[in-house]
Amino acid sequence: VQLQASGGGLVQAGGSLRLSCAASGVTFNSYTMAWFRQAPGKEREFVAAYRWNTYYADSVKGRFTISRDNAKNTVYLQMNSLKPEDTAVYYCAAGTPITSTIRSSGGYRYWGQGTQVTVSS
Repeated sequence: VQLQASGGGLVQAGGSLRLSCAASGVTFNSYTMAWFRQAPGKEREFVAAYRWNTYYADSVKGRFTISRDNAKNTVYLQMNSLKPEDTAVYYCAAGTPITSTIRSSGGYRYWGQGTQVTVSS
């Protein structure tokens, strides 16, 4: 199983980025796909997930949008109105968490390598 994340970069505050995560070796449409992030010195935190519904962290709700294309085995994270506090390494993940654990990293079995997002003020 491979999850390949891409699309990170350096952007000014207020700007936008679109992350992509291509999956291979999995039955993509059977999995919940999610994005997590980890800032320096902080724990990994939930950002968004897509199963039949979408789920968002309060800190990104209204600014970030998760979507998936099952035909392309790809999940996306459109990030708008970026803030310096969004700076982190962003990881995509695949798993079959129950609803109560969908925001927990422990619910995901497969992880991508991470892509750096840096938002300058």
